[in-house]
Amino acid sequence: MQRQQFHYDLPDQLIANHPAKERRDSKLLSLDGATGELQDQSFAQLLDWVEPGDLMVFNDTRVIPARLFARKETGGSVEILVERVLSETRVLAHTRASRSPKPGSCLHLEDGSQLKVVGREGALFILDFAESVVPVLNRVGHMPLPPYIDRADTEEDQERYQTVYGRREGAVAAPTAGLHFDQAMLAELKAMGVEQGFVTLHVGAGTFQPVKADNIEDHTMHTEVVEVGACVCEQIAATRARGGRVIAVGTTSVRSLESAARAHGGTIAPFQGETDIFIYPGYQFNVVDCLVTNFHLPESTLLMLVSAFAGYDNAMGAYRHAVQKQYRFFSYGDAMFIQRNPAPNGP
Repeated sequence: MQRQQFHYDLPDQLIANHPAKERRDSKLLSLDGATGELQDQSFAQLLDWVEPGDLMVFNDTRVIPARLFARKETGGSVEILVERVLSETRVLAHTRASRSPKPGSCLHLEDGSQLKVVGREGALFILDFAESVVPVLNRVGHMPLPPYIDRADTEEDQERYQTVYGRREGAVAAPTAGLHFDQAMLAELKAMGVEQGFVTLHVGAGTFQPVKADNIEDHTMHTEVVEVGACVCEQIAATRARGGRVIAVGTTSVRSLESAARAHGGTIAPFQGETDIFIYPGYQFNVVDCLVTNFHLPESTLLMLVSAFAGYDNAMGAYRHAVQKQYRFFSYGDAMFIQRNPAPNGP
């Protein structure tokens, strides 16, 4: 399959640079994967699609203020994006500077605190803080808004670029499908008899990494830290036993559940570690029946996942429809509800 087959034209004005006034004010495009039928709705109407006995699985990661601004000893500016916290004082990070900082050099943050460049791991840098990482990030860090949001972060982003249920710090990008849920909607779902389960996948900046290989099977997938606990596995087994559906909130929840199943021969079971799972048309899903997701970048691995789930023709047709109807795209944009295609086609 060719990368270009997952391209679509998106006017710049449809990229959401700010969140909706209220979390549930977004629109919802519902897609029946079996028939290809589309419905234009509001996100609040998601309640019409779920049923008592269903299980919704959320990613409970929490975004850390991972963007830092520093200066080299020579005075040159450096932008740092923490990819992963390795220990109490050490991180793995992306850097942006006119010239890459050298191993052994020091970087000075905006408040005067220091980092030492220890070395490199591929394209990333290993940085040592002079004190614990988390207090420094909380003191001078900025919310790591995605590269397509062309503005500085604001106080509003500190709340709205987090899910209301995020509790485990470690992500440098939000699991954006969850941004539409407020506490009132979670309470309504519970009152309806819809069970809620949680996995953890700390989203890395690699989620925005473009697919550069013309043949998508040549793409090297980034790795992310994931944990699927015994509790959610038991919830899934109980859901299957009562005839309910497993509804993943976000592609990160899909990747978590399918990674756990892949590690155990296709059967869901507890899993903790790293995942580099790459889901594209032809993949056979083991766990997930329905998906709540945002609209993703052209030629991205996440659009390829959606195409595997809904069927290529259905997915690309839905995206063309969303552009025509002027849905808002990407992290702060609108959402889809997709019922899995039992016989998805490829491009």
